[in-house]
Amino acid sequence: MDMPRFERARLLVLGDVMLDRYWQGGAGRISPEAPVPVVRVEDISDRPGGAGNVALNIASLGAGVAIAAYTGDDEMADSLQAKLHAAGVECVFTRLRDHPTITKLRVISRQQQLLRLDFEEPEAAPAGDALLEALRTRLTDCDVLVLSDYAKGALADPAPLIALAREAGVPVLVDPKGEDFARYRGATMLTPNLQEFETVVGGCASEAELVARGERLMAELQIEALLITRGEAGLTLLRPGEEERHLPASAREVYDVTGAGDTVMGVLAAAIAGGADLPDAVTLANIAAGIVVGKLGTAVVSAPELRRAVQQERGAGRGVMSLEQLQVAVADARSQGERVVFTNGCFDIIHAGHVSYLEQARQLADRLVVAVNSDDSVRRLKGSGRPLNPAERRMAVLAGLEAVDWVVCFDEDTPRALLQVLQPDLLVKGGDYPGKQAVVGWEIVEGYGGEVRVLDLVDSLSTTAIVERIQGEGQD
Repeated sequence: MDMPRFERARLLVLGDVMLDRYWQGGAGRISPEAPVPVVRVEDISDRPGGAGNVALNIASLGAGVAIAAYTGDDEMADSLQAKLHAAGVECVFTRLRDHPTITKLRVISRQQQLLRLDFEEPEAAPAGDALLEALRTRLTDCDVLVLSDYAKGALADPAPLIALAREAGVPVLVDPKGEDFARYRGATMLTPNLQEFETVVGGCASEAELVARGERLMAELQIEALLITRGEAGLTLLRPGEEERHLPASAREVYDVTGAGDTVMGVLAAAIAGGADLPDAVTLANIAAGIVVGKLGTAVVSAPELRRAVQQERGAGRGVMSLEQLQVAVADARSQGERVVFTNGCFDIIHAGHVSYLEQARQLADRLVVAVNSDDSVRRLKGSGRPLNPAERRMAVLAGLEAVDWVVCFDEDTPRALLQVLQPDLLVKGGDYPGKQAVVGWEIVEGYGGEVRVLDLVDSLSTTAIVERIQGEGQD
């Protein structure tokens, strides 16, 4: 599964936006006024919630996103807009003087939520033409439309929005609320949680019943897909005429489920806009949800975090890689502040000298890349009798060494092209070199600010010497 091109994606989010405010501090005593803990507030933080959190999740992946919503004309709206702007989200807010910005205040002590206070008025946001106008002006620069409904009034009548987007060929993904899903007729996809789904279709006693009722709902609403989020039971994807897909939850430790649904929607929408097919987009959303529930409060997942989690899921964090896979791995390592060291060679027979110098190289940085000459390349360099071991075997042995993170094969006689593409922080070679200028590619590495080092090999050990010795003993 390739990562989508998030940087090329453009999305628009419409819906109910709110501010999540956190008061955090220690609670070392019980109040003398009532049997409640006294929290000494030490930190106050604001985060976008609702549709704002969906937009934030999209922006954190590197996709372009705008959000249109209703807010109050108050300090909470100012904070909300500032947070979203700082993350790269374009805000199109219609400020209402007679309604406050929806705010959810959470009091937290020792990473435990003690109390939530909601500041809002029922039906605070009218379903006027502001959102429709925002959509109309951005349709030509929109790959996916997201409707994030929190039943606060902004999406009381989503039909005109859905119709306008679908006429323009823009997919519409809806996070629905309420007991009347008919309001979303014609949307591309709905993403209800299990409780919301069963509120509309009735309780499901089995997987078969859930699938059957989901298929009927898709037919009634003329939608192309239904993604049911089921908490610890994972996700279920239904599509007309396709076999259902059940994805188990990927969370290793559930810390806080706040905003997990927003993450699923944000990653799902951004992945589709970035070119992923629907099954892959759902898989990415599921992995992202597993990451975000391990964080406190409404949280987001970055593209490097998601990429690393995908690699771990498919066991691609280490070992033999293609150049394309290696580029992704190196970029991910750099995003985590890790330094990369690079070395290369034929490695026809791995001996103690190789192991020693590879261990030395690994100690110089966080990640070690070993580039291995292909069989054709070795023959050109060493003669027709070499290599003794084909490239796949040489690479497998190297990948099994604890010091080695990634192994890649190259067909040229030198690794110059690899160095230009990967731009490692350090280039090292082991052997008797008169100086670093004798190392192939040194000028490329130092040209972009990297470092070149020559490391010692164990005395009297080389593959060529070992081969000659074996051949000599075979002739005796």
